Amino acid sequence: MIEFYTWSTPNGQKVAIMLEEVGLPYRVHRVNIEKGEQFHPDFLAIAPNNRIPAIIDSDNGLTLMESGAILLYLAGKTGRLWPQAFPEKWRVVEWLMWQMGGPGPFLGQVHYFVKFNPGKSTYAEELYTKEALRLYGVLDRRLADVEYVAGDYSIADIAIWPWISRFEWQTVTFDHYPNVKRWYLAIAARLAVERAWHVPPRRSGIPMP
Repeated sequence: MIEFYTWSTPNGQKVAIMLEEVGLPYRVHRVNIEKGEQFHPDFLAIAPNNRIPAIIDSDNGLTLMESGAILLYLAGKTGRLWPQAFPEKWRVVEWLMWQMGGPGPFLGQVHYFVKFNPGKSTYAEELYTKEALRLYGVLDRRLADVEYVAGDYSIADIAIWPWISRFEWQTVTFDHYPNVKRWYLAIAARLAVERAWHVPPRRSGIPMP
């Protein structure tokens, strides 16, 4: 059993999708970050960085924080969605790290300045919106050559997709990113993704595509 500590954010959604895709039994523990529950001592014992998601694997007692690390762990545990052949293994890692260093932090800043705090800093809004468009361009060019970012559907796609699912928050349309749109809709149609969308129940204003 995987004890899954999460909230309705892109990083939490990554792990929900992975758990649904691989079919591991799990139990959801809601950590309401809007009420500061991520600072509770019980949660900090699992996730010292006071960020969701986090897991406890009751099979072996492992506690783990950081969404990328959790995806790698669950892929390794199940032998799913992370090919081990060369060079496919490293292509997946490459695009997983791209998400962790690019869309995650930078699209998150677009959410902060453009969606939730408009008008507070024109410089920040312009800076992060410009970077968001650059990242969408990188993804679109990659997907012109492959069906999924690392070739086959993998943890790299699972890491990236939840951030793209907030495209309206980022003031992005798919008009100039047809390859991203094709990829996005294909993943949205997966049954595991549909189930994971409601883990935990969605915040208002984030409709399922």
